[in-house]
Amino acid sequence: MAALLIVNPQASNVSDELVRRVVAELPPGTEVVRTTGPGEATSIARDHERSVDAIYVLSGDGTYNEVVNGVSGEVPLGFLPGGGTSVLPRALGLGRDPVAAARLATGGTATPIGLGRVNGRRFAFNAGVGFDAALVRRIDERGRAEDGRRPGDVAFVRAALGLIASSRGTFPPALEIEDVGRAAFALVANCDPYTYAGRLGLRVSRDASFDRGLDLVAPVSVRAWQLPRLAFGLARGLRRRDGVVVLHDVDEVVVRCDEPMPLQVDGEDLGDVEVAVFESERAAVRALVPRR
Repeated sequence: MAALLIVNPQASNVSDELVRRVVAELPPGTEVVRTTGPGEATSIARDHERSVDAIYVLSGDGTYNEVVNGVSGEVPLGFLPGGGTSVLPRALGLGRDPVAAARLATGGTATPIGLGRVNGRRFAFNAGVGFDAALVRRIDERGRAEDGRRPGDVAFVRAALGLIASSRGTFPPALEIEDVGRAAFALVANCDPYTYAGRLGLRVSRDASFDRGLDLVAPVSVRAWQLPRLAFGLARGLRRRDGVVVLHDVDEVVVRCDEPMPLQVDGEDLGDVEVAVFESERAAVRALVPRR
């Protein structure tokens, strides 16, 4: 079996020793290619897709996103947790330990999973317009450590509190969900959980799944006194109720912003947009998941 391991050496938990231990769990003769800059994993995956039987990725969520944007879906993909959060492999059942994940993926089954797409860019687990995208931007503005590593969960909590404080805890309607109505911000989930805070899964939409379309959760407006209830709901999974727009298993949803707003996919800032067209790509790629 010919296999490729794409490694982001700047991912939070990646080291030469970890790469050695991971390779020991992969098919014999697996080729290792290390990325040297943003976006490179897309071209690496595209260039190797037709010459290998599997592509493994040891990285954080940003590099997983680059890989799914570089493949056609023919080759199985093994996502191994090398970042601080690594949402995708955890959501696929591979866990947080990269060596154990490599073992599970190598002995696993290639299962079709859906992806999302917004304005032509694929995403694996989540995307958002407004609040969570602004949060991602704040984290990026903090920069990275000298070794290239991104700030961890504590920095995200501080950034979230700072974002809430700067808005005085109030988020008025700022966008229109086509054929649905107004909302303050929009969270789009391709799986459950939406993301993680340490070991805690933030669920946003409990019904989201890789084998369905997209789920959208969008508070109509938020005031300071509503924040604790909203935070609890986002952590546990929001259901349809007054003041919250919830769409389940949709193939397309269009979001139009009153003025340009931040857009993020899989934790990567895509800049400001006036319109975001979200689309579901069902069974877009095959992911290596543990045997049941």
